[in-house]
Amino acid sequence: MASITIRNLDDDLKAKLRMVAASHGHSMEEEARIIIRHALVKAEKSGGLGSRIHARFTAIGGVDLELPARKDKARAASFDE
Repeated sequence: MASITIRNLDDDLKAKLRMVAASHGHSMEEEARIIIRHALVKAEKSGGLGSRIHARFTAIGGVDLELPARKDKARAASFDE
């Protein structure tokens, strides 16, 4: 396994990491691994808004919607009175 060294870590951040690790019963190293793993898995899973909405509804069985046919071309909004 690889190892890394984190330099120039703010003292307050290190203290917070120590407190969070202690509250979870982990060492600071283990807590840092968990945080990094969670951040990277979350980054892989996150997609655009449409993908997240689709995933949420797929989990509960999905929804079938009838989409009306477009008759007119899309046009820019007009803010004239």
